[in-house]
Amino acid sequence: LKAAKNKNKMADDEPMDEAPADAPAEGEVEVAEMSVLDALRDVLKRALIHGGLKRGLREVAKALDSRTAKLCCLAKDCDNAEYSNLVRALCDEGGVSLVMVDEGKQLGEWAGLCKINEEGEATSVVRCSAACVTEFGEDTRALSVLLTYLKAQAPEDK
Repeated sequence: LKAAKNKNKMADDEPMDEAPADAPAEGEVEVAEMSVLDALRDVLKRALIHGGLKRGLREVAKALDSRTAKLCCLAKDCDNAEYSNLVRALCDEGGVSLVMVDEGKQLGEWAGLCKINEEGEATSVVRCSAACVTEFGEDTRALSVLLTYLKAQAPEDK
């Protein structure tokens, strides 16, 4: 009889129906508060999936020179001044938005220059000082957040 009473109490409480109703609301709040760097990470990963991500100075310079780049990322910790000056000059010349990322290791991870272990964490991350997107792929919330940020920053730069 005690087991039957416990089953009835659990069924009457129905905590499972309340949790899924709250979960989408929390997910919507997180999406609305997406930071620019989170959006950039998502955009870079989607571009990599769709074959529209160029990594490294040679590929980035070719994409910027041929005017196929839509967005460029440069690591703030790039130790070669000539390297960063070249990327900045090519971005200015082509009118391509430039996003500065704090660390090259972080940019390398976002650009797919790493191995993923069984837990889904990045290991053996290769540093990347420059990356650019030639094709965004899917039109996502992250892309719209990033483009809105870039439009807001454009008047300040010029």
